[in-house]
Amino acid sequence: MAAKYVQEPVKVVTGSYDRTLKIWDLHNVACIETKFAGSSCNDLVTTDSLGSTIISGHYDKKIRFWDIRTEKQADDLLMNAKITSLDLSKDGKLLIASLRDDTIQLIDLRKNSIISTFSDEHFKLSCDWARASFSANAQKIACGSTDGLVYLWNLDGYVEATLKGHSAAVHAVSWSPTCNGLASVGKSKRCIIFSEA
Repeated sequence: MAAKYVQEPVKVVTGSYDRTLKIWDLHNVACIETKFAGSSCNDLVTTDSLGSTIISGHYDKKIRFWDIRTEKQADDLLMNAKITSLDLSKDGKLLIASLRDDTIQLIDLRKNSIISTFSDEHFKLSCDWARASFSANAQKIACGSTDGLVYLWNLDGYVEATLKGHSAAVHAVSWSPTCNGLASVGKSKRCIIFSEA
């Protein structure tokens, strides 16, 4: 259900419903390693330019940490609900996890602990693969909802804005690298780009 480059552009790591993470060699077009997670993987991120640490979010409510240099899982963090998505701040210090309990958790990776929770009484994740996203400067968090709105939170936990334009549930959002625009897609099969979000 997810794929990211590791040691770009030589390798890719994938996570899927078969409860495995696989590392692929793009030159040889072959799987070179399989990590057994024990639960379906909904999303994953890599933490540094070398991609030496993989963080994966799973159906069993766990965020798993993997050292690519070893075959074993390094650590895990139990959440309150199934993880639908993960996103990493550019400096690699903060991680957001969207959960099926309709919250987004902010995790400090230096302490491996939750430091803030983002929610709203009207905010509901649309599906098991709904995607939340950090802004480029990691000062805002965006996520779509079943009500067709895109919610924007600041790091103090307050909803700064709700963006309208979708007529049905919003499944995924992604900030532009310059932090000025936000793309969103959803059930209505439309991509809407909000400028200056």
